[in-house]
Amino acid sequence: MPGRPEDCVVTSEQVAKGLRSLRWAPAFCWQRIARRLPGTGPLHLVLALADHFEPSIVPDTPAGTYASMDEQERRLEDWCRVYPTAVGTYRDADGYPLRRTYFFPAEQYEKALVGRLAEHCQTGWGEIEIHLHHGIHGPDTPENTRKTLVEFRDALAGHGCLSTWEGQGSPRYAFVHGNWALANSSGGRFCGVDEEMQILAETGCYADFTLPSAPDPAQTAKVNGLYECALPLNRRAPHRRGRDLRRGRPPRKFPLIVQGPLAIHATRRRGRWPAPRIENGELTGVCPPTLERLRLWQRAAITVKGRPDWVFIKLHCHGMDPRDTPSLLAGPTQQFLQALIEDARRSGHSVHFVTAREMTNLLLAACDGREGNPGAFRDYRLRLMTPARCP
Repeated sequence: MPGRPEDCVVTSEQVAKGLRSLRWAPAFCWQRIARRLPGTGPLHLVLALADHFEPSIVPDTPAGTYASMDEQERRLEDWCRVYPTAVGTYRDADGYPLRRTYFFPAEQYEKALVGRLAEHCQTGWGEIEIHLHHGIHGPDTPENTRKTLVEFRDALAGHGCLSTWEGQGSPRYAFVHGNWALANSSGGRFCGVDEEMQILAETGCYADFTLPSAPDPAQTAKVNGLYECALPLNRRAPHRRGRDLRRGRPPRKFPLIVQGPLAIHATRRRGRWPAPRIENGELTGVCPPTLERLRLWQRAAITVKGRPDWVFIKLHCHGMDPRDTPSLLAGPTQQFLQALIEDARRSGHSVHFVTAREMTNLLLAACDGREGNPGAFRDYRLRLMTPARCP
């Protein structure tokens, strides 16, 4: 239905919201001027895919609407059957295929589903970590958040998932916040727990992989970074400021913040002037991976300071969204993987497909001043409770 004239009026609140969602733009513009990858020598492109993996998803429906359990089981079984064939041919410099990290929603835990996904991962096709949607219909509480995280952490450990620090101690995990609202960073929506980062630290979270979230207002002004939170962890959104990871300075405050690429670029539409577009590293059916996007991800130059030849590229997707699944399992993704490997061969660069845990290990190795092939440090500090083979 056409909008009424008054529907086209932009309110001051809408203007303010739009400006808040672009508060990261000045930092991005400065980075485009100041950041440069090494002009000579090969690069190591360390690529991880964080899959917000929700078998229950029903697109364009109210929150809390889930697919039936039969449908979830069918989706998952189809995925586990097709995925090895879809990506197994394409290998990185170390002989590994694209293994994704399945961030499974804690609030939707079903033993049979996670058990099947764990089998898939333990044969070498990925790792499971923790995703959480909460505070949907009203603010969550610190007590309930802690309880949900601990129970799901222990359930995953019971399936043989997750990792420990150098093979000892309690389970450790990586995290992605549902609806982007990490540490109550979305104006009180979709969380409600200011001290969430402190709870994550106390329950074993070693790194957060939520960002970037743009164009969502939860996006921080600090972009394209790898860092420790600079503010106290019991404060709302302590990740809005950070101390960059640096070679020769091992991090002390966990969880680390591992951001994916965020950029603004112009895209030309047929018969029109170029239009600005946000590049946030999300892979979808209508926006699949391409070499053109790869150049933008590289140009973000997300590195540990003092280790500029190890370039970290964290992408994200929703593998169980039926609008995206075909693209993620077939033609566009396969074409990209083939082009990526051929491009690396021509340029002399090396590509390393890693999980969220492995990416964190490589970050820690870089901070410790390790040299050589980053692929050698996949199990540097955080080690799987149930080791998986390379398929």
